[in-house]
Amino acid sequence: MGTERSDAIIVGAGLAGLVAAAELVDAGRHVTIVDQEPEATFGGQAWWSFGGLFLVDSPEQRRMGIRDSIELARQDWAGTAGFDRPEDDHARAWADAYLEWAAGEKRAWLQQKGIGLFPVVGWAERGGDTATRHGNSVPRFHIVWGTGPAILEPFIATVRRGVDAGLVTLLFRHRLDALTVTDGRVVGVRGSLLAPDDAERGAPSTRDVVGEFALEASAVVMATGGIGGNHDLVRAAWPERLGTPPHHMVSGVPAHVDGRGLGIAEAAGARLINGDRMWHYVEGIQNHSPVWEKHGIRILPGPSSLWLDATGRRLPTPLFPGFDTLGTLAHLRATGYDHSWFVTTQSIIEKEFALSGSEQNPDLTGRSVRELLRQRLGKGATGPVEAFKEKGADFIVASTVDDLVARMAALEPDAPLDVARVRDEIAARDRMLDNEFGKDAQLTAIRGARKYRGDKLIRVAPPHRLTDPKHGPLIAVRLHVLTRKSLGGIQTDLDCRALDASGTVVPGLYAVGEAAGFGGGGVHGYRSLEGTFLGGCLHTGLRAGRAIARG
Repeated sequence: MGTERSDAIIVGAGLAGLVAAAELVDAGRHVTIVDQEPEATFGGQAWWSFGGLFLVDSPEQRRMGIRDSIELARQDWAGTAGFDRPEDDHARAWADAYLEWAAGEKRAWLQQKGIGLFPVVGWAERGGDTATRHGNSVPRFHIVWGTGPAILEPFIATVRRGVDAGLVTLLFRHRLDALTVTDGRVVGVRGSLLAPDDAERGAPSTRDVVGEFALEASAVVMATGGIGGNHDLVRAAWPERLGTPPHHMVSGVPAHVDGRGLGIAEAAGARLINGDRMWHYVEGIQNHSPVWEKHGIRILPGPSSLWLDATGRRLPTPLFPGFDTLGTLAHLRATGYDHSWFVTTQSIIEKEFALSGSEQNPDLTGRSVRELLRQRLGKGATGPVEAFKEKGADFIVASTVDDLVARMAALEPDAPLDVARVRDEIAARDRMLDNEFGKDAQLTAIRGARKYRGDKLIRVAPPHRLTDPKHGPLIAVRLHVLTRKSLGGIQTDLDCRALDASGTVVPGLYAVGEAAGFGGGGVHGYRSLEGTFLGGCLHTGLRAGRAIARG
């Protein structure tokens, strides 16, 4: 068992850890990065991401006619987060700091790193309630040109340059088992050497132990992520306000996102808070070509699909597609079933269905303008969406309502789908298209969305009858709960230093990214405004790297 020393040990080779490492390399510090997975997983969950970033009053927004301000963003964040606990004090400070960064340095910093943005700004988590409650009042979802891999590129390049310069040591297949604490200070890490494994990115790797290791450093940074890959932990932390935890879920993150690092930090004195705050999607579909167990993909929906619960009852206002993730989750958990349905059309999926993930968006990921124009503005849905329609276990395509509903019922024989109700819901919704006005709040929301030219151009289909054959065929999509993010974690100050139960700094210990609740142990409060997960990794990694470099 050897012992080495560096200025900082970073546990976890995901985005937050790599940003911290890059800052330290630029400052000439010596860094050791340890990760339990094979090198193929370098970059962590960010590699799989769609690449959405939250920015405030950006040039991209202004070019799209969006009037944003930090005051409006603060209003939206406060209404969304709902901070109401004494331990939220540091999270509030982090929220203020993040908003200042998103409205200030962030875009220029991204540009300096060579990270470009797609010109059309997306509108995620629209809310649909009052002005002071949950949701983004304006579009703020900036998609990185190149998606998740492009966000990682500059930080991986800096770390690789650090390796060449002798400043960085990369240690894969090194699993953290404990933090070393001497006289109340974290001074290093101890763990197990795992057997080499050639598993592809995201796929399960072996846990065969072949040795031990110990490392020492002036600072240890926990960048170990959350619990989304461990469904048992998710269910154990599931809050009563979201109903009962699902029996069946699909995973939006690999199995190695297992929460081990959180328990290890707590054993060394760090305070874990807000474990009951979590972020899971309700538009998950089973991957027809899974990489990890229960691998799910999220549909990023436009607002037009008719959303029904497992029994065929339409979801209430304002639980429309893309408006309120956790509000919809809580409502659906009260139904007693683990799935729900989109009833939609070919025209809607062509315009409105995007799939989350770099691998599901080859045009954006490959930075191909020609492919982008073909996929997004050409005839038909994107290639990945059509592949799910053809191969996905959750898609039903039919030419008539009767056939569609019969097949929906057959796909879920244990759920009492009210066939007559589904027919009635579709017919009642379609009658609302006789006029350009009416009482259906979802159709009003669709028409409102199309007043934003970004939505009208590439995101929201013109309102039409679901039964109009010109827009067919009819399509039903069975939706599952998709695990994704922990919104709580290790409580930290604004320098990412871990705090103990008394609010005192744990010397030598830092936390970044999802392990820190993306800052302060819960910067999002109860809910997220989207585009803030990757952004939270960038922000915490940057602040930790700068703090450690200052000494």
